[in-house]
Amino acid sequence: MNTANGTKENGRSEETPAPGPPQPVHVQDIRFTKIFIDNKWVQSSRGRTFATFNPATGCKLCEVEEADEEDVDKAVAAAKAAGRRGSAWQRMDACSRGKLLHRLADLVERDRLLLATVETLDTGKPFLQSLFIDLDGSIKTLRYYAGWSDKIHGKSLRVDESFMSITKHEPVGVCGAIIPWNFPLLMFMWKIAPALSCGNTVVVKPAEQTPLTALHMGSLIKEAGFPAGVVNIVPGFGPTAGAAIANHMDIDKVAFTGSTETGQLIQTAAAKSNLKRVTLELGGKNPCIVFADCDLQLAVEDTQTGAFYNQGQCCTAASRVFVEESIHDQFVRLSIENAKKIVVGDPLDPLTSHGPQIDQQQFDKIMDLIESGKKEGARLEYGGTPVSNKSLFIQPTIFSGVKDHMRIAKEEIFGPVQCIFSFQSQEEAIRRANSSRYGLVSAIFTSSMDRALSVSAALETGTVWINCYNSLHAQTPFGGYKMSGIGRELGEYALAEYTEVKAVTLKLKEAV
Repeated sequence: MNTANGTKENGRSEETPAPGPPQPVHVQDIRFTKIFIDNKWVQSSRGRTFATFNPATGCKLCEVEEADEEDVDKAVAAAKAAGRRGSAWQRMDACSRGKLLHRLADLVERDRLLLATVETLDTGKPFLQSLFIDLDGSIKTLRYYAGWSDKIHGKSLRVDESFMSITKHEPVGVCGAIIPWNFPLLMFMWKIAPALSCGNTVVVKPAEQTPLTALHMGSLIKEAGFPAGVVNIVPGFGPTAGAAIANHMDIDKVAFTGSTETGQLIQTAAAKSNLKRVTLELGGKNPCIVFADCDLQLAVEDTQTGAFYNQGQCCTAASRVFVEESIHDQFVRLSIENAKKIVVGDPLDPLTSHGPQIDQQQFDKIMDLIESGKKEGARLEYGGTPVSNKSLFIQPTIFSGVKDHMRIAKEEIFGPVQCIFSFQSQEEAIRRANSSRYGLVSAIFTSSMDRALSVSAALETGTVWINCYNSLHAQTPFGGYKMSGIGRELGEYALAEYTEVKAVTLKLKEAV
């Protein structure tokens, strides 16, 4: 593990000690709370701030400067100037862009313990998940796109004897990025890394619930040596700062991760303003199909991890688990036994595997859906209650006997609720799995690869996992079908979202 202490000049640790408990982070240690524009820390144009809280304790962490439309205008102007022809960023060769991204990854490695701790304080997710999942994924994403920077190129096309065409892949321009609260640092990297690799400039709005790691990244972006204005960070609220980005006439593309309802608003705003291109990674109601010939213990563990990871606050949550009838009862029994091993508690304790929900609004929504499951006739097998009367912690919850018409079967819960269904035939499982407005991810558990490949071809989702779950990699594209979104993030496919293809045709002289 690389820590903030004992690092070399390039940010890499000389030793790799096992991680211990995180060091306390005090309010005075959270240094970056202002708006980041043009490599400068500035106050809100209207002098407003908002508080960010630790969801595990309810205590205020700090006040953050609140950006609104005027601040977004300033950030966009800085980004546009940084991307102009002849600017330092545009004159920089592609290899040097890659070096900057690698340097940024080095700095994230140097500060990874601090970043993981702040992420846990701001989101409530268990510290070891922040350290080994979010930070590791962030660093890998930066390094992956650093490698792409000097490999983005077009083609030469011989049309006929009189003409030849070439294609060029040029930056889209100013890219807006609107980040969710469930994976603030990781989603920050998913947005900025491909955008910068392709030579764009960026204006980022972190979620108002969790702005702190994004703001710390502003300091590292400046330290890494990115020219002023290339990355700008405007903490604020969706109806003000977020709407300003979606409607801005000088923003050329918006990337958004969040709810389907907000995604629809952003797409409408993009169309009504300057017809900016949009990438949307939205909701999911993700099916898992567990066949009788599977490794049952693996299926139990992976589907439950998928349901409860990050307190169920994942667009990829395994919220619909279809189990073949002959193994259904055994699957339910093993799932209950497995859930009892989950440690609910202080997210900063390395033994904790389950933290609080992000805020009261999300807590209330989850509890309402749990109550609807009880009322509509689903069988509550485990959990279903708050951990205490004065906290945002909810026990991991398991329902069996769930029917397709129930709210918990149709609505995205975004909480620690596992819904178990039974099925009799493969055809029935596929039909029911596809009977959703969402199409983000799915999973199949079986020992038959022929069956796995056949079923994967029939499932209407952007990602299909076979005998695994939540296996996300920087090299692999991610995105959804139907109302789960538009476009792809990660992998080579994401580069297309951040480039314009220009065709140049030459008239050839006749050969003598």
